[in-house]
Amino acid sequence: MKTLSHTAPPSGKYRPQMTIDLPNRQWPSQTITQAPKWCEVGLRDGNQALENPMTPEQKMLYFQELVRMGFKEIEIGFPSASQTDYDFCRELIEGNHIPDDVTIQVLVQCREGLIKRTCEAISGAKNVIVHFYNSTDPVQRRLVFQKDKNAIKELAIKGAGLVKKYTADIPEETNIRFEYSPESFSDTELDYAISVCEAVMKVIEPTENNKMIINVPQTVQRTTPNVFADQVEYFGNQLPDREKVEISLHAHNDCGTGVAATEMGIMAGADRVEGVLFGNGERCGNVDIVNVAGNLYSRGIDPQINLSQIEKTAQIYSDTTGMAIHPRHPYAGDLVFTAFSGSHQDSIKKGMNAMQTNTKSNQWDIHYLHVDPKDLGRDYEPVKVNTQSGKGGSAFILEKNYGIDVPKEMHPIVYDVVQKRAEQTGQIVSPSDIYNIFDSTFMRNERFRIEKFKCVINGKKSEFSGSIYFNNELIELIGTGNGSIDAFCNALKARGLKNFILEKFDEKMRTLDTGSDSTSYAFVGLRFNGKDVLTWGVGCNESSTKSPIMAILAAMESHHSQ
Repeated sequence: MKTLSHTAPPSGKYRPQMTIDLPNRQWPSQTITQAPKWCEVGLRDGNQALENPMTPEQKMLYFQELVRMGFKEIEIGFPSASQTDYDFCRELIEGNHIPDDVTIQVLVQCREGLIKRTCEAISGAKNVIVHFYNSTDPVQRRLVFQKDKNAIKELAIKGAGLVKKYTADIPEETNIRFEYSPESFSDTELDYAISVCEAVMKVIEPTENNKMIINVPQTVQRTTPNVFADQVEYFGNQLPDREKVEISLHAHNDCGTGVAATEMGIMAGADRVEGVLFGNGERCGNVDIVNVAGNLYSRGIDPQINLSQIEKTAQIYSDTTGMAIHPRHPYAGDLVFTAFSGSHQDSIKKGMNAMQTNTKSNQWDIHYLHVDPKDLGRDYEPVKVNTQSGKGGSAFILEKNYGIDVPKEMHPIVYDVVQKRAEQTGQIVSPSDIYNIFDSTFMRNERFRIEKFKCVINGKKSEFSGSIYFNNELIELIGTGNGSIDAFCNALKARGLKNFILEKFDEKMRTLDTGSDSTSYAFVGLRFNGKDVLTWGVGCNESSTKSPIMAILAAMESHHSQ
């Protein structure tokens, strides 16, 4: 059988990796210590990438969820590009849907008619960012605009002047800030991008107390994240009057590294991040704000947005955009707090047990779970059982879901019976199925059933008297021994059931969640006829004397059913 040969790209078809001459770069040694400013752009950049754009009702639901999460800057649309975006902007303003501490952002190209229309749309808002842009990269200069560098710079300068002109007519009660993007910044010659932004700044005239935003978009991702970080650091170092500017990132995900590029860009000095919940956007999407913010949270940094109801956020996102969230999506995916591997399951169980017993520290230190799911409003579901699961998985689920703390020696036995079910079905074995398998295998009291009993302590001996049903026949039992369990076993042997030895006994008390009542779980291992393998039985009762009796009878039943 021949293997397929590799496919090399045609010579010269694609550009080689870009490099930046930045010999004294500082960003690799920097550490992120606080969250950037966030601007969520799903209502514009995300919405334009949907096969079926959001309805006004869906947009409002999405906007309200962003507000609940604590976003203070939200790009709501491109009011001059469509009537629906214009109307949505007006509804937000006229319907008083925008909290006083939230700034809406609107996008507009550097064209006079569009700028004028945009300023009409934002009239009456309290806080607005007017985000204007034009493309600056060589390909768009040559093919789309057919203009040289000077002409493209003049376009940006003219756009800045028009934005100042038309926003001057808006009443003073509206607080207006300006944002400029040299679109496709990451594909633009760095010194040229800086010269364009400098020219725009001279028109806008920002101050340290009234900064403007310079957004440096990675409109199409082509390079490794470290190159983008070099670009951001170089830009920040060389831009005049840097103290009068907030540098904002807007990374796309064409190479699948939008999160890395953004985090490195923050390390390189960026102040602000534009992104979308769960990364929706053109082509491979925008940077996922939930992912970046979740990463900060997992490192002990306040992300400045609320991630505590991530399942609710995910549901609203899916309902409004029609986009599904991948089950492996960081923080929000259905399976990200689940383990199938046996070794993973065992490590998770041990980590959780250690945290419960260590009351001196709340340090999260559970391998395979880098963040506490409860902090995100999610339920613990670190174990699911399938054909890949190990010996501890089923035991963990029994303990977590039903309070049954199975002894270590019994784990392989429980594993075997559950594994057979998984192999038969080829599917995940649910917690309820695991319990039913456990109950039917180890807790049966059908052929052997206790009817009544009494244990009396007489000096160093215990006396057992009572009756059991054996195959629907009532048998009277009397026996003595060193304790009630030994007395019961001797009573069984006195009636001819002599072929067993009690080798393992473990009893655990479980306090019910609803009150102070406790249930006793008894686990016994009986060796029949000197065989190597123990037969296990489990008994459950409020009486710590009756539960071991039920466990012994369950093991008897299991043996006689074989």
